[in-house]
Amino acid sequence: MPGTYSQILLHVVFSTKNRAPLITPALAERLYPYMGGIVRTEKGVLFDINGIEDHVHMYLRWRHDAAISDLMRVVKGQASRWVHDTFPEHRAFAWQEGYSAFTVSKSQEPVLKAYIAGQREHHKKEDFKSELLRLLTLHEIEFDPRAFHGPRLAPAVRP
Repeated sequence: MPGTYSQILLHVVFSTKNRAPLITPALAERLYPYMGGIVRTEKGVLFDINGIEDHVHMYLRWRHDAAISDLMRVVKGQASRWVHDTFPEHRAFAWQEGYSAFTVSKSQEPVLKAYIAGQREHHKKEDFKSELLRLLTLHEIEFDPRAFHGPRLAPAVRP
């Protein structure tokens, strides 16, 4: 029985640079499908994407033969370039360095999809920093808490 079979399901979270509130609803309406196209071009499957002004959540299936870091470099780079080319008024748009990726069990898909869909409501109660710290802790990912006190996750700059 030749072949490789896998089901690598990921919940990926990343923010805009300095958590600037740059992803307007009008931008998200076009940006998220574009990002889905990038994932498809890279031979992944984007099941869901949503976020708020300063960060994005993606639920995707990824390939067994490529690194998630390569996918994220391509998604963030091409999405930024597209935003700059398509929306000159968003020339300040950029993504924060890094991302968080969590493995997902297929049995938890409905829960994750509901969580991603409810981002706007969710963030009325919990800020991004608290959310990310909670997800890292829940998934037992080791991290340096000092990294959450510097400019990387400082409070978002609001206009």
